[in-house]
Amino acid sequence: MSGTHTDVPSVVPSDVPSVLAHELPRPVPADELAACPVGDLFRRLGDKWSMLLVVLLGSRPHRYNELHRAVEGISQRMLTRTLRGLEADGLVHRAVHPTVPPSVEYSLTPLGRTLLEPLSALADWAVRHASEIGEARSRQGDA
Repeated sequence: MSGTHTDVPSVVPSDVPSVLAHELPRPVPADELAACPVGDLFRRLGDKWSMLLVVLLGSRPHRYNELHRAVEGISQRMLTRTLRGLEADGLVHRAVHPTVPPSVEYSLTPLGRTLLEPLSALADWAVRHASEIGEARSRQGDA
């Protein structure tokens, strides 16, 4: 959460996941939830396009039209909004090259590159457990 609840102890036993290192207040205050940097990041990356764009830009820089062609179904407006949000978060760098017409290239910032490892871990987990999640959803649908 935020404030005093984000301080992770310097020595957390290796068998305790960091998200469990501190007990959350009960009930969790709405302002704490709204200010939580973890929730904020998940809201950004949990939208329909952001994580995909981060992954695409993780391989190499792309020009705007390359990204637009690479992501089926994304409108120019949504691509622009998503890139601007990632840029505002410091994850993506926008470079305008003085050509005629001007070309714009997007790349991950050093901060954005640090996101690739935890995203990969989350993606690996999702792939590893996809069948279990699918089975659980099927059981839920049968109820």
